[in-house]
Amino acid sequence: MQPSMSRRPSFLALARRAWLRRCGAALALLAGLHLVAGAQGAPPPGARLQEGPIRFGILPLGGAFESRNDWEPLLADLARTLNRPVSVLSVTSYDALDQAIRKNQVDMAFLSGKMALEAVTQYGMTVVAQVTRHDGLPGYRSLLLLRKGGQATTLEGVLSQPERLRLARGESKSVSGFIVPQLQLFLPNHIAMETRFKSEFVGTHQATALAVANGDADVATNNTADLERFKLQFPSEYERLIIVWQSDLIPHAQIVMRRDYPPEFQKKVQTFLTAYGKTPGPRGDAERAVLKSLHDLAGFLAADNASLLPAARLAHQLARQSAMNAQWVNDEARANRLAKVDAEYAQQAAALRNGSN
Repeated sequence: MQPSMSRRPSFLALARRAWLRRCGAALALLAGLHLVAGAQGAPPPGARLQEGPIRFGILPLGGAFESRNDWEPLLADLARTLNRPVSVLSVTSYDALDQAIRKNQVDMAFLSGKMALEAVTQYGMTVVAQVTRHDGLPGYRSLLLLRKGGQATTLEGVLSQPERLRLARGESKSVSGFIVPQLQLFLPNHIAMETRFKSEFVGTHQATALAVANGDADVATNNTADLERFKLQFPSEYERLIIVWQSDLIPHAQIVMRRDYPPEFQKKVQTFLTAYGKTPGPRGDAERAVLKSLHDLAGFLAADNASLLPAARLAHQLARQSAMNAQWVNDEARANRLAKVDAEYAQQAAALRNGSN
């Protein structure tokens, strides 16, 4: 018969448990005192906007660490101009940034397309500037990438048998990584990106390009701006890629900030952005170098919510295309859905044109 493993606790064990209980009680008391003090000393509504740090959110276009490093010099200049600290929120996914905006954890942000549109129309933000690039074009293009010598080497090969291929794409809120290729390429060919491919990997533009270059995926969405950056960072991997499709021009990203900041403060931020990189001499040279590291930006233009009208049109077109391709119980149900989509777009466009949200 095996001896029992149960035994009475020793004196040392009992003493240790009592000590832990006393420590736990003390910590709980300290935590409670901290919470009470925090509640009693809480700043009045709006005080954080007037005095606290400005929390700047960044889209994860490359990697979170890389994006943070690229933006920090510009944001340090902004902090000095405003005499206010600026903290950086650099995330690993669109969803993470979207959640932070929903929870009111972001005061300013670099956003594009659907995310900028939702921030303005749903979450109390307003557009103050729009980025520009050295090529002078009013936008960039979505791309479809394949690997040289891969399973598919032509666009026709992708569209004819998508179920044989592994897809690497952007998140559902990514304009060039999902929305535009879905709208302009795949849905018109009766292919839903989320369901028709053999498998899918969702990530940043850098990650999707690497996936195809390294043979972990067969086809990837990307865009012209990020692929240029990819070429500089990963030249050997870039040489393995081929571009088989490109979209119409997509408007550049915007800088948005909370609408409840005072108008004069919003104007001060806008003035800083639009002047950045335009000063002659060493200071301007340093600022232009910072802009170049930010996806080869030329600078910023003053903008308002009307600059989001192209993004609203894209969202509307995708909603209509999705409704047309969906299965419905009858034609009336489809017509009702399309009418709702059109009405929502008309209301949204009117609000953007009027500057209201």
